[in-house]
Amino acid sequence: MSEPFLVVAGEASGDRAAAAALRELARQYGPDLAPYGFGGAALRREGVELVADLEKTTALGISEPLGRVKDLVQVYRALVDKTRNRRPRAALLVNYTEFNLKLARAIRPLGVRILWYVAPQIWAWREGRAKELRGLVDRLCVILPFEEALWRRHGVDASYVGHPAREITALPWKEARTVLGLTERAKTIAILPGSRAHEVTSLLPAMIEAYERVRHDRASVDGRLFLAPSLDETTRATAKKLAKTVALDVLEVDATAGIGRLLPAFDAALTASGTASLECTIAGVVPVVAYKVSLLTELSARLLLRTPHVALPNVLLGRRAFDEVLQRDVTAKNLAHALARALDDPAKKAACGEVLALLGDACAPSKEVARILLPWLGS
Repeated sequence: MSEPFLVVAGEASGDRAAAAALRELARQYGPDLAPYGFGGAALRREGVELVADLEKTTALGISEPLGRVKDLVQVYRALVDKTRNRRPRAALLVNYTEFNLKLARAIRPLGVRILWYVAPQIWAWREGRAKELRGLVDRLCVILPFEEALWRRHGVDASYVGHPAREITALPWKEARTVLGLTERAKTIAILPGSRAHEVTSLLPAMIEAYERVRHDRASVDGRLFLAPSLDETTRATAKKLAKTVALDVLEVDATAGIGRLLPAFDAALTASGTASLECTIAGVVPVVAYKVSLLTELSARLLLRTPHVALPNVLLGRRAFDEVLQRDVTAKNLAHALARALDDPAKKAACGEVLALLGDACAPSKEVARILLPWLGS
């Protein structure tokens, strides 16, 4: 008899993390696991019956998702209906805070045990959400080491399981460069404009011009543009057109493996704020982090933010070790200056090692998540 299991991941990085945990859970549970839910290409590869693909619902900030509310409402209703019909014993909800909070409230009365993976960043803003999760979730698996104690102080059963990026087996430097067609002598730059359409359209033009400025000023510089699998075809086509203007090669990010396997090929990266900046430091790649949202989102963030840093590596270190270029400062000139520092300053390279040390020895979060979930399922 099949065992229904709900899994929800509303972003590209969450989709990969959820897929890795589900793959491990299915390995331990057996072929009778019948997962359904919401996610992207990575979860689809694991055989999840998706009510919708996150490519159609990905958005950023407070104002940007307004045009996609209708799609998200339909996804929410479909998930609640299927859960009422299938009555799963357990659910894995990955990040995507506002959506998953609403979903958790709806399915909790149905007797579903909930494991929430990747915690809301209450250390940055909206600490009150801790009260919302308390009582809604059975376990919280966090991916930053300081978060466990923080959530436990709020009465939530939380445990640090390690960061999903640590599970990726990276290629050695020379092999990664060979795969990408990069010469050993070149200074290399990865351009990672984000997994949301809004990020790509607002950041990529300045990133590409900054890359071209740095390449023009130096003897041997090469780069690659990486496009997330969650991007829609219109955004993807626009990005490729921009890259073509500077003869920049474009690579599609693997939905399951992400970019971690190939990152050791690079010296520095121009990256959107988010998981990618931490993935870069784990791989020893110095990130320059760009962040640009609408005026409404910016004003709201100024009122609510409780941290002086945007980039996750800087949050972990407690200092501005890596450049953050924000809002109106996101210009080609500013990004180029920051990129030059990333290539030339050995202290920034050393700071990557500090981040890795702070993450500790926990490097198999999917196995830990599966270990917690397994007893919740039927025999």
